[in-house]
Amino acid sequence: MESGKIALVTGGNRGLGRATAQSLARHGLRVIATYRGDAQEAEETVKSIQDTGATAAALRLDISDVASFPAFVSHLAAQLERWDATRLDVLVNNAGIGLFGPLEAVTFDDYDAVMDTNVRGTFFLIQALAPVLADGGRIINVSSSLSRHTSAGTSVYSASKAAVEVLSRTLAVELGERKIRVNTIAPGPTATDFNGGAMRDDAQMREGLGAQTALGRVGEPEEIGDAIAALASEDLRWVTAQRLEVSGGALL
Repeated sequence: MESGKIALVTGGNRGLGRATAQSLARHGLRVIATYRGDAQEAEETVKSIQDTGATAAALRLDISDVASFPAFVSHLAAQLERWDATRLDVLVNNAGIGLFGPLEAVTFDDYDAVMDTNVRGTFFLIQALAPVLADGGRIINVSSSLSRHTSAGTSVYSASKAAVEVLSRTLAVELGERKIRVNTIAPGPTATDFNGGAMRDDAQMREGLGAQTALGRVGEPEEIGDAIAALASEDLRWVTAQRLEVSGGALL
């Protein structure tokens, strides 16, 4: 039976976002999955949840377009009203982009695109949704194991995720008086469609990266989704301002 709580997952149309939305639904939450461009993928996420008897909806959101956030909040309020609710309980900031290349190849546009989406968008979406988030709610921001270890060509992406982790710790203090917990999940190499699905589809890459983990394999999206659901649960109600790496022990 559903708990009645409501979660919003950005970038919930595919990959880690879809797996997270599905896991939260299995844990009894009603889920709103946002998408930027592919409405069909988002509807597939919704249907996969509804087919289990749970409740879900999809809303369009481009987190790089902060000027659109007031309109999105209005659309969100309308969706919540349809569910006889006024507040979110869980916000998962999963949507992001990765543009990779060596120092000399990174352009101004590349840099701005990554930072505008992963950092600026995440920060201002939290700002926009904080009034809608219930006291005692949870915010989970998705980072990367690359904020701990290094890999050539990932400097801008890794820096953006490190910034998200610092934002999370600071906002945990600011929102703590409302009993809102703010944490970060840092996935390691995971077989999703991120970056063109290379890690999912390239067996040689999977083998090579898997060999660099303590558990000897790359992760599956469901494993990240389940970790996010666990962090959102009451079982970890005394945990805030923390970074939980879910990487199988990558590059220890």
